[in-house]
Amino acid sequence: MRHFTYKSLAELATAAQALNATHVHFVDDKDRVRAALARPVRVGALTAGNSMAIHPMEGCDGTLDGRPGELTWRRYERFATGGAKLIWFEATAIREDGRANPRQLWLNPATRDDFARLLDRIHALHGQTYGSTDDLLIPVQLTVSGRYSHPRKTIAYHNPLIDAKTNTPADYPVISDDELERIEDQFVTAAGLALEAGFTIVDIKATHGYLLSELLGAKTREGRYGGPLENRARLLRNVFRKVRDRYGKRLTLAMRLGCFDCVPYRKNADTGIGEPYPYPVPYPWGWGVNPRNPMEDDLTEVKQLLAWLIEDGLELLNVSIGCPYYNPHIGRPFEKPDEGNYEQPEHPLLGVDRHFRVAGELQRAFPALPMIGTGYSWLQKYALNAAAANLESGAIRLFGLGRGVLSYPDFARDALEKGELDEARVCKTLTYCSFLMRQKTNELGQYPAGCPPFDKQVYGPIIKEARERRRRG
Repeated sequence: MRHFTYKSLAELATAAQALNATHVHFVDDKDRVRAALARPVRVGALTAGNSMAIHPMEGCDGTLDGRPGELTWRRYERFATGGAKLIWFEATAIREDGRANPRQLWLNPATRDDFARLLDRIHALHGQTYGSTDDLLIPVQLTVSGRYSHPRKTIAYHNPLIDAKTNTPADYPVISDDELERIEDQFVTAAGLALEAGFTIVDIKATHGYLLSELLGAKTREGRYGGPLENRARLLRNVFRKVRDRYGKRLTLAMRLGCFDCVPYRKNADTGIGEPYPYPVPYPWGWGVNPRNPMEDDLTEVKQLLAWLIEDGLELLNVSIGCPYYNPHIGRPFEKPDEGNYEQPEHPLLGVDRHFRVAGELQRAFPALPMIGTGYSWLQKYALNAAAANLESGAIRLFGLGRGVLSYPDFARDALEKGELDEARVCKTLTYCSFLMRQKTNELGQYPAGCPPFDKQVYGPIIKEARERRRRG
């Protein structure tokens, strides 16, 4: 189903107005766009040299023992010279059974020096290109994949809808409180390894349905990590406090936070369009949801959590929503679903509007905390115009691009030099990268993820092989 048919920014703005996407605005002036995106941003004691960020985009291309692989190096070398001053390093597991796929990066004592060498390479290339790395920020995202760990999942609680979507039996064991406490200390250890490797910012990942994210919605879980918000936030708060106590100001604390779960979706057998699983009201699970209507967000608890975490040392927030495993249109408004998945149940502009509204409400509630906004890729070449509008209005402090950097790693350079993007290079949200992430049938148990349409030489043959293996079953 094709949605993006706009030939001009005026057409897109008119469509947003007609759809009542009231939080989607644009700056139609190249000089203003360049000026907004060029603003430096203070992050604690550090400074990002401009207002553009690369989101943590996992490439599924590490070695089986967790080291950065050849394509990992290639990707970050391209990012290093691309012009963005905040490169958010992708999801990196803190324990082997916390990996989402056999090729996810894993930071441990044996792999630490590989991360250090890659980080040195990023700094060297960026310094050669721009003269300095003093204003380049590189947070590393530390994670435990939880329900989406491979090959054995770890769940925080039972949500029957998510259980149905993920084929999780109702009697599948829930992780114990004692094991969660051990994970707290493993995050602290991994933060120390990151510091030894040269990272100065660590992201304690709590989004996309992974373990820490799932815990935040564990309202029906018993014990000291479930039930009231104080318990559901316990692991996150303990990790922040322990990292701050152990490493002090040597590490800046960041987080990518999922701020609205919504509900799981499935493909309607007749129409192919996504539809929510039937859900009870009041809805007893989830995070950032209105219990009277879980299709709507309620940021009350999210704001309380952020207030606590700011006390505990949080200095940078990357705002995210949804879960790519059970409602991908919420987090990643798309033009075409990954093969076999459902079609958009709403116009993608409404998904973009949701992103902008949620991020804007949070940024205005905590103006001293720099936040990175999400949801821009579907806007294609006009993402910069929307970013400039949000930056000028104070709805966000940094503009982040995710899928779009796989096709256009030097987007930030063009943004600063030209005030616009090259239409021939922007991501068209056709979701080939997500398709590759879901394919686990090669000899390593995971295909690498990239952009086959715009990086044909590398990923064209990869997707061709993945499709053929999928066809053969």
